[in-house]
Amino acid sequence: MPRMPVVFVPHGGGPWPFVDLGFPPDEVETLARYLASIRDLPPHPPKALLVISAHWEERVPTVMSSAHPPMLYDYYGFPPESYQITWPAPGNPELAARVREALAKGAIDTAADDTRGFDHGTFVPLKLAYPKADVPAFQLSLKQGLDPAEHLAIGRALAPLRDEGVFIVASGMTFHNLRAFFNPDANAVSEAFDAWLRETMSREPAGRDERLTNWATAPGARVAHPREEHLIPLMVAAGAAGSDPATLAFNGTMVGHRLSGYHFGVETS
Repeated sequence: MPRMPVVFVPHGGGPWPFVDLGFPPDEVETLARYLASIRDLPPHPPKALLVISAHWEERVPTVMSSAHPPMLYDYYGFPPESYQITWPAPGNPELAARVREALAKGAIDTAADDTRGFDHGTFVPLKLAYPKADVPAFQLSLKQGLDPAEHLAIGRALAPLRDEGVFIVASGMTFHNLRAFFNPDANAVSEAFDAWLRETMSREPAGRDERLTNWATAPGARVAHPREEHLIPLMVAAGAAGSDPATLAFNGTMVGHRLSGYHFGVETS
């Protein structure tokens, strides 16, 4: 069975593609088109989608284990239709247990949650990529403390699942400063940080991981990420990538702030 790729995607802000939030239409269309395209990356239909979302943190990495995950509208102050979005993908309790086994082999403690629902870091990009909700999906949380090295190790432990038909999708943002989101003065910071990140991701894997571990020393790092939960899913993706080089698959903007997406293990013609 050909190995599944790994992706890190920017999921945008709130329920943006399904509700008009006033974002520039060209930016909305470009990012939505990119997110829809990730369905075409796997070399065969995935057995399941494993999502590492910026919007879930627990004391230990915790896997969603419900056979029928509900929706979790983890945003506030949006129009009523924002809370009527549906994406009824089934879960996969057996593969959720397999995730825990893989992490245990890496000496990583885990837990399971059979009540957790799909947060918008999952249902927004995957409703675009899999609008029929026809592939089982489940989430794995980040670990509280958001240590980059720990999340690279979590990714490395997950890597064998790629050979078992699991498509790993890390969902975050390469710029996430809500106070500065509508401030054009922050655009230059987003450009500087994203340039550093692109250079980092172009390095061979050992150098890439070393730089990611020390991401907070990058130009504009703490302006781009006052809190790093939206960047940490990239560490999980890079760890799961192993020796695969990163490909810059998306480089666009949202409200003028630079965002990038990365693919690993995708065959190119």
